[in-house]
Amino acid sequence: MKPHVICHMLASLDGGLHPSRYTTSPDGTRAEWSGLYEQIHGDLQGDAWIVGRVTMAEMSKAGAHPPARIGKVERPHHFAQRDASTYAVALDASGRLHFARPDVGGDHVVVLLGRDVSDSHLAELAADGVSYIVSETAEIDLAAMLEVLGRKLAIRRLLLEGGAGINGSFFAAGLVDELSLLVAPALDARARNQGFVEFGESGLAGKMQLSLTGCETLAHGLIHLRYAVSPG
Repeated sequence: MKPHVICHMLASLDGGLHPSRYTTSPDGTRAEWSGLYEQIHGDLQGDAWIVGRVTMAEMSKAGAHPPARIGKVERPHHFAQRDASTYAVALDASGRLHFARPDVGGDHVVVLLGRDVSDSHLAELAADGVSYIVSETAEIDLAAMLEVLGRKLAIRRLLLEGGAGINGSFFAAGLVDELSLLVAPALDARARNQGFVEFGESGLAGKMQLSLTGCETLAHGLIHLRYAVSPG
């Protein structure tokens, strides 16, 4: 069964994703906004959270270190741990992420990989105690990947936490059930600011609907918006 997916994001009024680039306001600082975001992350009670390669690279911070000897590797998946309380999932189609440890803040790491990832990379992940799922199709089938996460690791509630590319992929595939958006009283105002979801030229017009389920004013000028997501 597919996990219930909640896209949980913090954005400026113009959609910027990086608080370090935000203006500040008399009502709050970047650290306070990020702290409330993390608090609500916990309140949403996800079994796992997922980000893209670029976001995870900011947390993993390790270089390539393939083992000297590469024996038989497991495909299409390898699970170093199946009973973690929480999982940190990364979408890394090209196999470019490396890890110095098998967890992020205590959350066991699972990497979703493209079909053509090398055996040496899989061996490296396994040696580091990291779990992985390799796509069985040329293009990554996100729905199939989520089904494996639910069936093999009992993940029932997954928090999708960007960047914009992975958020857009999940929305476009019809895999998002809810949107939890914290809006900060700040501006990013970069010329190339793309917002918290990127879809490409076709967009999502007529493909999905958002129904407001909650609107709450929080401390430090933040607004928390909740939407149910359904097909258009």
